[in-house]
Amino acid sequence: MSSPAAPTVTPPWLDKGDNAWQMTAATLVGIQSIPGLMILYGSVVKKKWAVNSAFMVFYAFAAVMICWVGWAYKMSFGKRLLPLWGKAGPALYQKYLLDQSTIPSSAHFFKHGAHKGELETAMLQLAYPVATMVYFQFVFAAICVILLAGSLLGRMNFLAWMIFVPIWLTFSYTIGAFSIWGGGFLFHWGVIDYSGGYVIHLSAGIAGPTAAYWVGPRLTKDRESFPPNNILLTLAGAGLLWLGWAGFNGGDPYSANIDASLAILNTNICCSASLLTWTIFDVIFFGKPSVIGAVQGMITGLVCITPGAGVVQGWAALIMGILSGSIPWYTMMILHKKVALFQKVDDTLGVFHTHAVAGLLGGLLTGVFAEPTLCNFFLVVTNSRGLIYGSGGGYQLARQLVGGSFIIGWNIVVTSIILIVIGFFIPLRMSEEKLIIGDDAVHGEEAYALWGDGEFYDSTKHGWEGSTQHELTPTTRVKPEVTTDS
Repeated sequence: MSSPAAPTVTPPWLDKGDNAWQMTAATLVGIQSIPGLMILYGSVVKKKWAVNSAFMVFYAFAAVMICWVGWAYKMSFGKRLLPLWGKAGPALYQKYLLDQSTIPSSAHFFKHGAHKGELETAMLQLAYPVATMVYFQFVFAAICVILLAGSLLGRMNFLAWMIFVPIWLTFSYTIGAFSIWGGGFLFHWGVIDYSGGYVIHLSAGIAGPTAAYWVGPRLTKDRESFPPNNILLTLAGAGLLWLGWAGFNGGDPYSANIDASLAILNTNICCSASLLTWTIFDVIFFGKPSVIGAVQGMITGLVCITPGAGVVQGWAALIMGILSGSIPWYTMMILHKKVALFQKVDDTLGVFHTHAVAGLLGGLLTGVFAEPTLCNFFLVVTNSRGLIYGSGGGYQLARQLVGGSFIIGWNIVVTSIILIVIGFFIPLRMSEEKLIIGDDAVHGEEAYALWGDGEFYDSTKHGWEGSTQHELTPTTRVKPEVTTDS
């Protein structure tokens, strides 16, 4: 006789639908990094940097996980230590992880007997366990670190990267997360960041170029010519990033509710409009629609809608998409070539333009377009309104500007301090020898067997022309001359 199955433990507060959606949304965000950005980074760089670029993503994802459950989750979403920081502590114990999760709500109240103006955050109970919340917030922390890596591809010492990841997570990411999301001072002040336009994208878009300044540039040869080694794989990685954004923005109502549906639809509206706008600008000014340009436009649209995905209407998402496909296009394609600082800082993938410019733009536009009824759906920003909705809207725009300014200032200062300190002990940049060789020198591995580094096939270098060892003799591919009719 078989023994009876153990009973399923389902506490009365658990909503299986919400729990299932939240874990699914978290996994979609995780897929954006592993394999999404891993594929994108590994294919959009020169062949000699494919392994190193992909491995920076792979390492960071694992390192953030251990730091997150070890101390960083509670620093971001735990009890208050400072107005901008939570108390560190592990998120590893069953009793804690299986308890009901909570988030800060907008129902602020005065502490009993507290000084005037001192607020305590009311906590709203969610319909799933803390373990789900820890997992959900982990993938956001991981992708933030991975996004800033886009500024450093092709030259950062991997050992320095291994040390940088946990330190930057601890002293930079957790500050932004707690200040805006976890009940810190910007949360109390009413700054709206629906899903990470400030906490993730603006942080990465500022920290990445700042780190690039301290690490130093790529080889001059690499800066002048840095062709993607596989554009089709770049599109595959970009596609995973795009579809994964359904979890990125759709998971931040913390429930499978109507606001999640609106957030996902707005995300795709803005992304599509931005991609098309960027492509149209490429055709108008450069005569050709660029695939890499379309990917950049896709990213800026996704980033721009993130701060307000669930609190703006569809027509506003369309306007945000047009602006996110044009303003970052201008800063990257026109302004970048004219400003000396942009030329001095070697931001490999243009993370400043795609994430800092687009993230700040999205945050400010949220201050313009945030619709009061939709704000009330999103529990942590109730009673807010954008500039176009009348009285009080100007204050929201001001809050958005101040919130963005804090994230910018903090990331410049803290990222600089971290890298200066690390640089005292180990080099931040690879040696010249490794920079010349690439993956084989750094890891002893190469992405795949191919001749050259983006050159056309030359049988005198790569083939066996006239050799008897091969039945089929490869023929030389000669790059065709480009002629211009007078």
